[in-house]
Amino acid sequence: MTRTTCWLSLLLPLSIPLLRPALVEASELVWDMDQVPVKGKFDETACPDYASYATYPHRPYSEGPLSLPFQRPHVRCRTFQSDAIEKVIKDVTSRMKNPDLARLFENTFPSTTDTTVKFHTNGKDGKEKKKTVTDSTVDDDPWMSTYEDPNKWAGPQSFIITGDILAEWLRDSTNQLKPYQKLALKDKAIFDLILGAINTQSEYVIESPYCNAFQPPPHSGLPVTLNGQDDTVHPAFDPSFVFECKYELDSLAHFLALINAFYAHTKSTDFLNSRWYKALDSVFDVLEAQSKSTFDPETGSYLRNQYTFQRRTDTGTETLNLGGIGNPLNNGTGLIRSAFRPSDDATIFGFFIPANAQMATELKRLAAMLRTTGDKKDITRAETAEAWSKTITAGIWEHGVVHHRKYGEVFAYEVDGYGSALMMDDANYPSLLALPLMGFVSVDDTTYQNTRKMLLEKGSNPYYLTGREFEGIGGPHIGLQNAWPMSLLVQAQTSDDDDEIMKCLMLVLNASKLGLIHESIDVNWSHSYTRSWFAWANGVFADTILDIAKRKPHLIFKDATPYEP
Repeated sequence: MTRTTCWLSLLLPLSIPLLRPALVEASELVWDMDQVPVKGKFDETACPDYASYATYPHRPYSEGPLSLPFQRPHVRCRTFQSDAIEKVIKDVTSRMKNPDLARLFENTFPSTTDTTVKFHTNGKDGKEKKKTVTDSTVDDDPWMSTYEDPNKWAGPQSFIITGDILAEWLRDSTNQLKPYQKLALKDKAIFDLILGAINTQSEYVIESPYCNAFQPPPHSGLPVTLNGQDDTVHPAFDPSFVFECKYELDSLAHFLALINAFYAHTKSTDFLNSRWYKALDSVFDVLEAQSKSTFDPETGSYLRNQYTFQRRTDTGTETLNLGGIGNPLNNGTGLIRSAFRPSDDATIFGFFIPANAQMATELKRLAAMLRTTGDKKDITRAETAEAWSKTITAGIWEHGVVHHRKYGEVFAYEVDGYGSALMMDDANYPSLLALPLMGFVSVDDTTYQNTRKMLLEKGSNPYYLTGREFEGIGGPHIGLQNAWPMSLLVQAQTSDDDDEIMKCLMLVLNASKLGLIHESIDVNWSHSYTRSWFAWANGVFADTILDIAKRKPHLIFKDATPYEP
């Protein structure tokens, strides 16, 4: 994703006293929401661009020492409304001990619905795709190339951007919706929003399963934007449909994760339609193609991979070497190649362990869901998913676990099947630190605990960064001075130690001076950050607070009663 350093933040400590009153009266707390149009219907074009809005503090300010601003847009400018979301905000913030922490949750929990649902239809509201004469009941007929499947883009659809870029990442959007999954049965609007997201992602995966970020649905009325890069990619893609085409295995794992979470919380199979099944077939096709080695195991001849990527750039992590293939991978490992990481950086060794772990876990969950339908074809699909899950899992334990001279048996970040291993972690999810969160291992697993200790030390993880004002895991995407708040939130969710959890929370809180979670923070000067508006990170913070509210409520609440939405 594009890096944007906000220098406005350098002036923030000076600007806040000028922008806020010395004392906020109670009557002022709702001053903005009471405004009504002078006449006629409210004009949505009057709403400020949130990318700019998020870079400035807005009143009312929290009553804690940090005086955090209220960063939610005006009610009429929010991109989605849900009473269930508002109830969670009230339930949680009314019980919190720290008013600054409460304000941060108040801003972040609804960040996705407030600002990033750029298009949504429940399939019955007049915004759905209209049938045309080009719709055909014949799918993929080479003699009817001007026709298309009438089910394409049918039903609920949801286009969720990640923040300051008008494009949808499969990974980001899945994680942004994660905090709302538990509300799907309580609010039909949330149910339709997530169902729409599944349908939209299905269309993306069908069209371009190797791509990571996509343009708005064609019937949304939203403009197409170009990423400004000079890429040569195979398979070729349509730039009016795809924003960026970096093949990241975790993107497809997140497509499955969105479905599995929806089913787990609703038991609904409304997404099981012809388009979803076609998308699942695309996932299986990618797994088959990307499980192949660089050289033929029998003849030793070079086998050109189906996916290649080359970008004209002077940044090594933005492209693949060896003509867009990447470094060689051995055969017979059971692992799946990933050309890029969730940070959008190129892998060094293509067997990226966190994405393989996530894929194995989601395939296992998918198999369990498919077996419940009673359909014979679904049973066959379940068997396929389960076989892949077992193969990948075995491959991780055989090739992805290495011996560390200090920590013993640990998970490697990337391997090549020849014996080479990369020992590090990146803040982006999926990561090694997050293995228990995705369900691959339990948090008390010995290999994971060894790995966790390795990752949270500067001497053993090159991207564990420390400074005067901030610390945490970063990654090559931003550089060697910026740690990502997301890593501290994952650290808190995988810890049972009260002091460690609160240290992580306070580091993130004190670095969130604009009342939102940034992409990354300069470890020596927390006023310097990247991205004011990053809804994925906001969602991870909200998810962390809900996790603590359930597991360790005494840390954040005035009482010790657990809370779940």
